[in-house]
Amino acid sequence: MKGNSMILEFAWRNIWRNRRRTAILLAAVVIGVWSMIFLGALMRGIADQMVRNGIDTLTGHIQIHEKGFQADPSIENRIVDPEGIRDVLESVLPGGTRFTARVRVPAVAANARHSAGLSLVGIDPSVEKDISFIGRAVRAGRYLEEGDRTGILVGEAFLEQFETKIGHRLVLMSQDTAGDIASRSFTIVGTFRGEMESMEKAFAFVTGEAAREMLRMGAAVSEFALLLPEEADTGRVAALIRQSLPEGPYEVLTWQEMLPLIHSVLALYDQFIFMFYVVVFIAMGFGLVNTVLMAVYERMREFGLLKALGMRPRRIVGDVLLEAFFILAIGAVAGNVLGILSVLSLKTHGIDLSSMAAGSEYAGLGRVIYPALEGTDILLANGVVFILGLVVSLYPALRAARFTPVEALART
Repeated sequence: MKGNSMILEFAWRNIWRNRRRTAILLAAVVIGVWSMIFLGALMRGIADQMVRNGIDTLTGHIQIHEKGFQADPSIENRIVDPEGIRDVLESVLPGGTRFTARVRVPAVAANARHSAGLSLVGIDPSVEKDISFIGRAVRAGRYLEEGDRTGILVGEAFLEQFETKIGHRLVLMSQDTAGDIASRSFTIVGTFRGEMESMEKAFAFVTGEAAREMLRMGAAVSEFALLLPEEADTGRVAALIRQSLPEGPYEVLTWQEMLPLIHSVLALYDQFIFMFYVVVFIAMGFGLVNTVLMAVYERMREFGLLKALGMRPRRIVGDVLLEAFFILAIGAVAGNVLGILSVLSLKTHGIDLSSMAAGSEYAGLGRVIYPALEGTDILLANGVVFILGLVVSLYPALRAARFTPVEALART
């Protein structure tokens, strides 16, 4: 026991023999660990935000359509018996699940100066506000009200593009169930702000009653969207709904099936983060092995004397590795503290990308990125530092153990 404490004390004193070199090496470890945790959390936050934005933008966790609607979201592919689906959902869905029926068709919006294509979305205002982004996205004017036959919500970017304002009229045109062009004039009652500017130009919201009346749909709807209390239940609940609905006319899709690109990116993110950790460590590892090796050669006479006094090579290897462990441990603790504090400092306000919104949207990012800290990422970062750090320190340790007393003591 006494011998072990002496070894620990000996190793601790050795790392402070050259304080400047130790400080430089500690700085490298701290920066390496900090960058792994902070940038890893940033990458994780980007991935999480891509999923949240995708689910929040009218996708939900699960959607039910008439077969063919996903490929061709036209009025022909509508659900003519929504009550049958509603009854099934109310009987099989787990508690806490929210769902809504929508009308969603391609349309053309026009005023005196401009025209553009968009998706006309007919919603149940009281239910929709708890399922998608629109309920909390209104920035000016007001939200849609039940029974509103003439009000319409448009995006801030759409308002600017059309050079119009709240209270002005907007004409929407789309194909109705008879194959004719239906048009109706709506009054802009409010504007919404989306996570991405493209969302503000892609959608216009009216009440479901107004949309069905305009398109002569009767009781029909385009889709059902479901928001589950737990995302992990998506696959199980989707399978249960498929079993409960009549075979043939309907398709039940999970968000992974509706957003395949995001799902594919997520599947690669863990590998990306691990590869990033390894790249950061390689940069740090070169400094670690060079510094430890330099320290070993400076102490060649000391190691030769210890071997002459009978110290076994494995004890010398253990001593060098213990010194490397102390440096890694101190650097890891400081790096973890700095990394976690950096993430927490951005937890509330995030990183604002508004000035680069047009470019960030190509990657599916919103205007603000919030880093997401996960315990597994912290453990992985520290595991990479300690395991690979001790592995690269093994080379200088073995060099120290191979010095012969004659060779070492002859060194000036």
